[in-house]
Amino acid sequence: MREMKEITRDDYLNFLKEKNVVKIEDVEIKLQKNWVIKSYSPKNYHPERSTVWSFPNRGEWATHRGNYRGNWSPYISRNLILRYTKKGDWILDQMMGSGTTLVEAKLLERNAIGVDINLDAVMVARDRLNFSYVPLSEYNGPIIKTYWGDARNLDKIEDNSIDLIATHPPYASIISYTKNKKQSDDLSQLPLEEYLTEMKKVAEESFRVLKPGKVCSILIGDTRKHKHYVPIAFRVMQAFLDAGFVLKEDIIKLQWNMKSTREKWHAKEYDFYLIAHEHIFIFRKSESEKDYKKFELSSRWWNENIGK
Repeated sequence: MREMKEITRDDYLNFLKEKNVVKIEDVEIKLQKNWVIKSYSPKNYHPERSTVWSFPNRGEWATHRGNYRGNWSPYISRNLILRYTKKGDWILDQMMGSGTTLVEAKLLERNAIGVDINLDAVMVARDRLNFSYVPLSEYNGPIIKTYWGDARNLDKIEDNSIDLIATHPPYASIISYTKNKKQSDDLSQLPLEEYLTEMKKVAEESFRVLKPGKVCSILIGDTRKHKHYVPIAFRVMQAFLDAGFVLKEDIIKLQWNMKSTREKWHAKEYDFYLIAHEHIFIFRKSESEKDYKKFELSSRWWNENIGK
C-alpha cells in the first residue's frame, strides 16, 4: 500500500505551471487558483437535529462546487464539525476527494488532514483551500495538511491523535475516481467482496488514529445488481464494528439530483423502488475496555431478549 506523501501549497503551485485542468472520472475540473468568493458561510444555517438529513441545495459558499462527481454536501461536514469538535481540534478526511471537509475545517478554525489516492484529486483539494480567510476569533488560524496516500495506510498520523474523522468512501464499482488513470490500489475499482476486505483495513486504521471517546463518521450508500438490492452500507458498517467501534448514530441522508447507477434504468415503470437515500454512520471509539464491555453487554441483552 502507498505511503503518505505530503503535497504542499508549493507543490500545487508547481503543478499549476504544467496544467490547470484535471479530469476526475468523466468530468474536467478547472483549477481556479484565484478564487472570487461571494460568501464564506451558508445563509440561514440551522444545525440538524434529527436522524434524517435533506439538502435540496447542496451548498456552494466559499470554494465549494458541485462539479466533483460523488463529493458530499458541505452541509454534512459543517454539521459534523460543529457538533463533534471545537476550535483547534484535528479533523481527518482520508478519502478527501475535492476537499469539502478540509474547506469547512478551515472556515470553522479546525486543524485538518486530508488524504486521497488520486494525485489529481489532491490538487483539486489544494486549489479549493487556496483562499484567504480571516478567522472570527483570536485563534491564529488552522493547520491544513494534504497527502497523496492510501486510507489503509495512514503512516504519517500518530495513534490516538485525531478528534473527528469525517469521510465519504467510494461505493464498490459504482464511481471510479481513477478511471482515466487505472490504479490497482483504488478502492472504487474493486468488486464488492474485495472492496469489503479492504474497507476493513480502512476501519482498522481509522480506529488506530482516532482519540478514545471521539467519533468517526462515514457517508455510504447502497446499489442494485440484477434489480436486487445490494446493502453495501450495512456491510461496511459491520467492518467498522468489527474494528472495535460502537455505533452512535445512523443518519438517513436523502439524495437530490442524483447521478449514479439509477441512470441505467430507462423504463417508465419499475418492479422495485429507486434508491434515494444514503447512510451517515457515526461511530464512537470507546474510552476504555470497561466502556466497550458495557456496549457488548447491552448488545448481548438486546439479542437475547428482543432481537430474537
